[in-house]
Amino acid sequence: MSELSPENWMAIVSFFVFFMWGIATFLFGRISVKHINCEMAKEGLEPPVWDKGIGSIIVTYSLIMVFPKLNPIIVDFAAVRRYTRKKDKKLAWFYFITMISFFIILIVFYFFFAPDDILS
Repeated sequence: MSELSPENWMAIVSFFVFFMWGIATFLFGRISVKHINCEMAKEGLEPPVWDKGIGSIIVTYSLIMVFPKLNPIIVDFAAVRRYTRKKDKKLAWFYFITMISFFIILIVFYFFFAPDDILS
């Protein structure tokens, strides 16, 4: 059986982390964001108009849950915190960690495995 090269190991790890990030995005969007938007709608607060279809509200909500002192002006952060459940915070951490892990892997891939003519 042939041994895997470091590039192959990085490709396998990056594919796995990317897959986990996709799962985290799906779960956080379907469970947490949907719950918070429904609760905010009951209160009469509408989701931001600027987020129709692009999904950046997922990142914003997760950052509000992961960093409690963050107070972005683009959403009602007090309402998001008010309707956040424990499982929402866990899903936000899962989403945030997988997202950051994938970006770190991409940076490592770029600096250690890129052809030399790209880096110079």
